[in-house]
Amino acid sequence: MRRRNILCASFTLALGACPAQADECSQAKAIYADQAGGYELSFEPVGSEAAVTSNHFKIRLAGTSLSLDGVVMVSGDLERPHGIVMHDCPTGDVTGAELSACTVWQGPIYTVDSVGTIGLLGSEDAPAAEQILLPDFGPSLRASSAWGEGKAQSDSSDVFRFKGCTA
Repeated sequence: MRRRNILCASFTLALGACPAQADECSQAKAIYADQAGGYELSFEPVGSEAAVTSNHFKIRLAGTSLSLDGVVMVSGDLERPHGIVMHDCPTGDVTGAELSACTVWQGPIYTVDSVGTIGLLGSEDAPAAEQILLPDFGPSLRASSAWGEGKAQSDSSDVFRFKGCTA
């Protein structure tokens, strides 16, 4: 803790602010980056207590206008967070085929802490995870409608590390 305080004081003098730690940020305000730094995953508030989803997020690729929408719903026999990442989905009354065509990735969302323990993504008001794991996100992205000319053309890792916290 003493080392963090010294580092924080140095950042404050140099940059005017201390970088946030994951446990000092709520999940709804957490920002993550993949290992190469090209992809950014940022959570945002759901906006309604009556919502079916427990978390919302966006994935953006640096240097492009690509923006993928993500939602998390707690589901299954053994309830756990299940995420869906979509690209340019139609709105309104849509068919299963239309949703399937615009789905980039879906699956359980895991967290990884500083010692490598894997857990489940918490609600939007929980402390932010240190890392987010979207199993097989990279291969799913390459096989999706979000891949190609004018869209994603660089690989993404399945692991996103905490980068910061929105104000």
